[in-house]
Amino acid sequence: MKTAVFDLDGTIADTIYDLGDAVNYGLEKLGCPVHDYETYKKMVGNGAKTLCDRALPEDKKDKEQKLRGLFREYYGSHYLDKTKLYDGIKETMEKLRDNGVVLAVATNKPEDVAREIIWELLPDIDFVKVLGGVDYRPVKPDSAVLVEIFAALPDVENHVYMIGDSNVDVQTAKNAGIDCIGCVWGFRGRQELESEGAEFIAEKPSDIADIILAK
Repeated sequence: MKTAVFDLDGTIADTIYDLGDAVNYGLEKLGCPVHDYETYKKMVGNGAKTLCDRALPEDKKDKEQKLRGLFREYYGSHYLDKTKLYDGIKETMEKLRDNGVVLAVATNKPEDVAREIIWELLPDIDFVKVLGGVDYRPVKPDSAVLVEIFAALPDVENHVYMIGDSNVDVQTAKNAGIDCIGCVWGFRGRQELESEGAEFIAEKPSDIADIILAK
């Protein structure tokens, strides 16, 4: 048995524009400087709390909770304004599914929004679990989200892959004792994935299926 656990932001979909717009909305409301999308690519990955903390100036860190509330207020209505699947992701999911690979999503994005995005962009793909950021579970790179996915899988020999675009995903995989496929089209790039120790590198989405099905 094989299982593919996908990160969402920067792996399945290009979400940076809606994320950046949502944080900038909150920053403007608080009278703080905003950031460009390229800057946000280095800020995302560790959940909404950390994203908002990173976006605030050093002298405004005490406003993290307020910014997070404004972010959620805006993002909850605008998370699909500019977000789109990366070319080839849907076809890759279909190929994995058709070859008996179990699919799951593990992201630090708020869980309710993550599920809405997945259901909207990939309505015909069945996932055993779509898990995101919630108050009761530690965020990646803690392995708790993968442990919860493992518990939903049949009790048989299973090769599980974590698929993501950042050091957070590589670290999560290592913490869970599984292989990571690093995706160079995402927000962080090849250098970060290789230096962090990703076992495999995918140049394009179809490489993911090739790697998993070759084993």
